[in-house]
Amino acid sequence: MSETLLKRHYGLTASIANLCSEVERTVEVNLPDGRRLILKTSTRPEALDSFRFQTGAIAGLQGAAGFVAPTVLRTSTGALMFEQEGVCGYLQTRIEGIPLHQAMHSPDLLFRTGRALARLDLALAQVNVLAAHRPVLWHVGCWSRLLELEQYLPRGGIADSVRAAMVGYMEFVEPQISSLVWQVTHNDPSPFNMIVTGQAVGFIDFGDGCWSPRIQDLAIAASHVVTDPTLALGGAEHLIAGYASVIPLSRLEARLLVRLMRARQSALILVNCWRSHLFPAEAQYIKKNVARAERGLSILTPLDVTSGEAAVVAAASSALP
Repeated sequence: MSETLLKRHYGLTASIANLCSEVERTVEVNLPDGRRLILKTSTRPEALDSFRFQTGAIAGLQGAAGFVAPTVLRTSTGALMFEQEGVCGYLQTRIEGIPLHQAMHSPDLLFRTGRALARLDLALAQVNVLAAHRPVLWHVGCWSRLLELEQYLPRGGIADSVRAAMVGYMEFVEPQISSLVWQVTHNDPSPFNMIVTGQAVGFIDFGDGCWSPRIQDLAIAASHVVTDPTLALGGAEHLIAGYASVIPLSRLEARLLVRLMRARQSALILVNCWRSHLFPAEAQYIKKNVARAERGLSILTPLDVTSGEAAVVAAASSALP
């Protein structure tokens, strides 16, 4: 079917290789001239709005500097995406490089990653996509209900840490979140979705992108690099410093960031434990980030509001690593 869709909508003949994905079908397209592209398709009704967001956001990033993003290839009729007999999809270029999760997380690389993420957010702030307000499972607005999934958590201390983090979010962060700057965000800059290239850090997989607090992108990215228990923020200091060198953090953002990081780690654990229960055959892929989130949460748990804010302020005001 992928070969047929490529020929019909793009006039291309290519070989196809399946790639891992959860909701949409993602394949690598290998053209005879050596180029590699990515084709995303879906038969789910909600994919229409998702693909409208993804293609609109990616197209809106073209020409922006400081990061790398894919390019959406237009169909033979000039559209950003296609619809055909219950199937919708789009074709994009592939970013060549090393996924961040496979790279050595040096202070310099994390600093550059933070800078690139801030540049991405500045560019996304100029993007106007109506589908940004569609329902998204990973939207911060869902977090107050995620404790309904705690029955799927493994037994042990991590369940207590997750519960404490989510209660802290509901009692401390949620009442203040409307005062933050909101815009179109990537909403999933994980180490699997950030690519280290020869030019700059690249960003892929905009499927969870939506209208949310701008600082959410930093909280998500930083939450994934909390690995060193000898540092207050586990090594996320360097990424935060890079981001703040482009977009200075407000007092409220600095105060809420650690709680947002802990809530995101907990949301990731809750949602992926639940989804792996629903789809056991895909459990290994679905839970690829869970161990990292559990380790990061254990490092951040001792920080209270005051010490967390102090650590973020110190990181944001630090010089180049």
